Amino acid sequence: MINYNNIIAKKIGEATGIDITELSQYIEIPPQREMGDFAFPCFKLAKQLKKSPVIIANDIKEKITTDEYIEKIEVKSGYLNFYVNTSKLAEEVLKEIDKQKENYGKSDIGKGKNIIVEYSSPNIAKPFHIGHLRTTLIGNALYRVYKFLGYNTVGINHLGDYGTQFGKMIEAYKLWSDEYDLEDDPINKMMDMYVRINELCKQDEKVLDACRENFRLLENGDKYCTDLWERFKDLSLKEFYKIYDLLDVKFDSLNGEAFYSDKMEEVVDILEKKGKLVESEGAKIVDLEDQGINTPCIIKKADGSSIYATRDLAAILYRARTYDFDKCLYVVAYEQNLHFKQVFAVAKYLVDEKYHKGLTHVSYGMVALPTGRMSTRLGNVVKIEELLKETINRANEIITEKNQDLEDKDEVAKKVGLAAIIFNTLSTTTNKDQIFDWDTALNFQGETGPYIQYTYVRTKSVQDKSEISPSIDEVDFSLLKEETAVKTIKTLYNFSEILLNTAEKNEPSILARYLIELSQNYNNFYNENKLLVDDEKLKNARIALNNSVGSVLKTGAGLLGIKMPNKM
Repeated sequence: MINYNNIIAKKIGEATGIDITELSQYIEIPPQREMGDFAFPCFKLAKQLKKSPVIIANDIKEKITTDEYIEKIEVKSGYLNFYVNTSKLAEEVLKEIDKQKENYGKSDIGKGKNIIVEYSSPNIAKPFHIGHLRTTLIGNALYRVYKFLGYNTVGINHLGDYGTQFGKMIEAYKLWSDEYDLEDDPINKMMDMYVRINELCKQDEKVLDACRENFRLLENGDKYCTDLWERFKDLSLKEFYKIYDLLDVKFDSLNGEAFYSDKMEEVVDILEKKGKLVESEGAKIVDLEDQGINTPCIIKKADGSSIYATRDLAAILYRARTYDFDKCLYVVAYEQNLHFKQVFAVAKYLVDEKYHKGLTHVSYGMVALPTGRMSTRLGNVVKIEELLKETINRANEIITEKNQDLEDKDEVAKKVGLAAIIFNTLSTTTNKDQIFDWDTALNFQGETGPYIQYTYVRTKSVQDKSEISPSIDEVDFSLLKEETAVKTIKTLYNFSEILLNTAEKNEPSILARYLIELSQNYNNFYNENKLLVDDEKLKNARIALNNSVGSVLKTGAGLLGIKMPNKM
């Protein structure tokens, strides 16, 4: 499809002799069409050309001409404003969507590049609560978008299946196994055990020492501790996959912290050989002050046991060798910002610069209840399974009120309920905290997932009622001249750029907000123009636009993990 940025940059480049790659970065989309469809701020060239922006704009305008794509060029306050031929734009966009269908916006920009996305990563033997929701859904969306852009993408669920907490769980089982049947409701039983053992550790230091000893035995392969740990893990994964299957979240690897337990010594050896490992109060650390980090990275505790930084470093080494990654994304809450600064700083001594540069922490804000922060230790959590079930039930009630005779009502309610949760989670910028509130999550009006689904269903309804599927070659694109139609077409045109920005910034909210914008623009077009008119040519043009919107909404929503119903 035609790239208007390239056309404009080429025109300006021919007039100024400046590289078009640089020029294309400066091109903007004005907030109102009266200011053009695209604008070039000439002050960007003032220093280079040693002239005022106004003179530069006028000089360039004198040297460039309009063509079949650009029908008008104006100068205003040092800006070059470009107006596109809307008929040509409509033809380019709608033909491309008709040709590519669900592949519209797809790219091979990632061909030959390997991307690792680490996400979800719940702790076994603990419930999957809403604190895990953002990492799971952000990671899943990034995984899907990168794959759509042609990258060889590897999704890793780095399970929290190692650490002192399992020493605590083993001790809890030793003390109270006769009180708990783990075959029935295992996650809640294990959570109860974990809360109890934490309380006991606070009261009795000897119990905490016993927990630490259990973990040391686990690290050394003790059969009793290992068998019990395996049981906790299997029971947990069985419960987790009920949620993953419902959300349609998939992974290529379940290698968690424990997978790297036999790979940590190599990290220690490399750091020692490079003279980076020093002793501090019995522990082995890497001093990072020369990299601007005042807090050292602990590699081994004083008792000889590892911490998760050691395991993360072993994972980086393993992933560099196994996947030869260009990027390795860690979708982890911003509470771990210091941890990843430390780990990435130490990784410089373990892997080549290529891999070190690719390490990226996609940090996100925490999720809190209206009453405050959640804590597994205190048992103060909203379990995601309960959240999903409740949301789907409420969606079912709303749909029943609106359309009692709807076929497959339960399946539609599931799609609508999940869309409400997924969109609510992804529409917020990742670095912002979220207060989880039932009313917000279940708001089916306004800028929500169900609104996008409703818009899609509207396009399907128009398509079904039209009883025609116009050949794109027969469409008169010049008839799509209303402001609402042009605005919708321009939004469709931007889809490819939106996906690239989503990946570049690792920010699914960019795509989420785009889908709202497209839905709103289409609904304005729909409300102001009758689509199924008697005039056959006009009807064909409007249906072609209608169908294109439906196609892009479905593709974009699918990349966020949202499924579209055909009726609501």
